[in-house]
Amino acid sequence: MSSTSSIGHYIQGQICAGTSGRAQDVFNPATGAVTGRVALASRAEVGAAVAAAQAAFPAWADTPPLRRARVMFKFLELLNQHRDYLARMITAEHGKVFTDAQGEVTRGIEIVEFACGIPQLLKGDYTEQVSTGIDNWTMRQPLGVVAGITPFNFPVMVPMWMFPVAMACGNTFVLKPSPIDPSPSLFIAELLKQAGLPDGVFNVVQGDKEAVDALLDHPDVKAVSFVGSTPIANYIYETGAHHGKRVQALGGAKNHMVVMPDADVQQVVDALIGSAYGSAGERCMAISVAVLVGDVADRIMPALVERTKSLKVLDGMNRAAEMGPIVTEAARQRISGYIEAGVKEGAQLLVDGRGFDGARAGAGCEGGFWLGGTLFDHVTPEMKIYQEEIFGPVLSCVRVPDLATAVRLINEHEFGNGTSCFTRDGNVAREFARRIQVGMVGINVPIPVPMAWHGFGGWKRSLFGDMHAYGEEGVRFYTKQKSVMQRWPESIAKGAEFVMPTAQ
Repeated sequence: MSSTSSIGHYIQGQICAGTSGRAQDVFNPATGAVTGRVALASRAEVGAAVAAAQAAFPAWADTPPLRRARVMFKFLELLNQHRDYLARMITAEHGKVFTDAQGEVTRGIEIVEFACGIPQLLKGDYTEQVSTGIDNWTMRQPLGVVAGITPFNFPVMVPMWMFPVAMACGNTFVLKPSPIDPSPSLFIAELLKQAGLPDGVFNVVQGDKEAVDALLDHPDVKAVSFVGSTPIANYIYETGAHHGKRVQALGGAKNHMVVMPDADVQQVVDALIGSAYGSAGERCMAISVAVLVGDVADRIMPALVERTKSLKVLDGMNRAAEMGPIVTEAARQRISGYIEAGVKEGAQLLVDGRGFDGARAGAGCEGGFWLGGTLFDHVTPEMKIYQEEIFGPVLSCVRVPDLATAVRLINEHEFGNGTSCFTRDGNVAREFARRIQVGMVGINVPIPVPMAWHGFGGWKRSLFGDMHAYGEEGVRFYTKQKSVMQRWPESIAKGAEFVMPTAQ
């Protein structure tokens, strides 16, 4: 991407400039420099993308699943060829370290690999002779035009939670990525075209709330997938449902890691550092609360403090980097405000990341959006930094006397996205996994993001809708079931039947 690139939309197989007259700057978070201007779509431009998808739908839906899978296989090949290029695009606009961006691309590729198996995934059920002379079977058919509204923190992976499965099922797709890091979406569109995807099947509209609202109330959009904060997820779910759409809206999180007294201290420190500060804490599965049970707190805190202070906060393209910059200056200010709130409410601030100097991150980084790792101890459930999602490199430590208290603490929180328990005790692990009211659970796994064939989603106010993302739940979300019962004249009895049909 050039230093002053213009970033537009992708409609009907072509990259096109915006016509709304509205745009916003795109930054390199490491330097603070403006690297481009992204167009913000009008309702008319969203309508053009939906119209292109609607026109392409009949032929694409009628394409045999095996041929759709072949397009996915070719797309998979191209993704593997260009994975590092995509990762560099992520680092340039989001700021996460290059190795983390590589991991993001890999997790997206895994969903494409899953979608390549769509001929098997779309197989229905068949029952011969459900009644005398009658057979019954089911099939799954696509919905039509579907849309994805995706966040800044995973500009490649999260869209790939959606469009590979949706398109493999026979739908056409309109993606509305975050305007903070919009470039990967256009490169993905170009790869899909190279893979042989027909024009109009995949479209991209850059934009803000105007584009979101245009998708939510457009009559030809049949389903909407969203990943982002809980207030917006709630808005999208309610608005989309009001307009008769199928909606899957993944919201916020406050993920806890329970540390039992028998856990290995060094393993726990490593897990907390990576899961709390990786990607600058800008993950919906980041661990933001360490729940320290019994006397483990006194043994773990010295090492945790030292490791937080020694965190390598550098330009994301530096191979030694463990954490990069915050995505925007506004986000940095918001996170700093939470740190100040924690201090005012009485939490013990052991490591303060607000004083980090961007000059330490590398040449040219003085103007970047920098914040160091921050660590609080003696946090209580009444505090704002415990209750709300911070979405930044801030780890809060809560001390509890036993496992039962830890479980109750987590279950009483409004969010239920992810959680983890570190222990050597199998019974503790089993009881924790059974009793915790959270959608994704790790046992000695700090970030339990399910693999492509299992599906991703939380509980409580972390998910609005009935189905999780990707996996078999994703196939169900992007299709509707049809049941067919069949018999032939030779098996039809004479005379009208006035009773409810039953198996005979």
